[in-house]
Amino acid sequence: MGARVVAQTGKGKGQAVQDALSMIDDPYVIMIDGDGTYLAKDVHSMLEPLETGRADHVIGNRFADFDAGAFTKLNLIGNKMLNKFFSIIYRKNLVDILSGYRGFTNQAIRELELHETGFEIESEIAVDSMKKEHRVEVVPIAYRPRPDEGDTKLNPLTDGFGIGSTIYKMAKFHNPMFYFGIIGAILTLCGILLGIYVVSEWMIGITHIPMTILTALLIISGIQMFIFGMLSDLVVSLHRETMRTLRRQQR
Repeated sequence: MGARVVAQTGKGKGQAVQDALSMIDDPYVIMIDGDGTYLAKDVHSMLEPLETGRADHVIGNRFADFDAGAFTKLNLIGNKMLNKFFSIIYRKNLVDILSGYRGFTNQAIRELELHETGFEIESEIAVDSMKKEHRVEVVPIAYRPRPDEGDTKLNPLTDGFGIGSTIYKMAKFHNPMFYFGIIGAILTLCGILLGIYVVSEWMIGITHIPMTILTALLIISGIQMFIFGMLSDLVVSLHRETMRTLRRQQR
């Protein structure tokens, strides 16, 4: 028996993942990048938490056992930074959110709402799993260097920025206080710095009416963002509790 090969409907890794997951009806699903960096023998470790009912989603931790050259220095630093960024926003340390070796129950797949079509797909899966309150387990796997004949399409800078943007963008649905708080902090800080300049100029007899108005607007807008973040956080908490109750009733 050979593998069934299907042409994806659009372009990008994320679109390929979405197409593949929509076609699978088996109780458990293993997703693995086909670039030769992951070992098929680790599939048993990936399946065990799913088959025993401990987890809905399993992530293979590449950092547990990687060979020299498997990560470039830039990729390793970028991965660590993005994982730290994720853990701060979503208050959960999943160790390796960008791993291409994952396992799911069929129910978990059906609950995921995925939209990203590029390399941001892994971070979107991790975020949506948190949103759906899936039981996520991280297992150690081996990670090997990419074969010489295989070239990566991932750009550490542009794709890394895109992944970070996706993690931050989705925070408004999971941790709105962080999302709007960052915007509020930037506006308030700009207002304070501009205000310091306006006051220092005023003390030597120079007035800046437009800048004074702008200072007030920036600070007020920043405070409003903080308030909006607090209110949004309350709404999200209530929504999360409602969805948790509905899931209990469905089970």
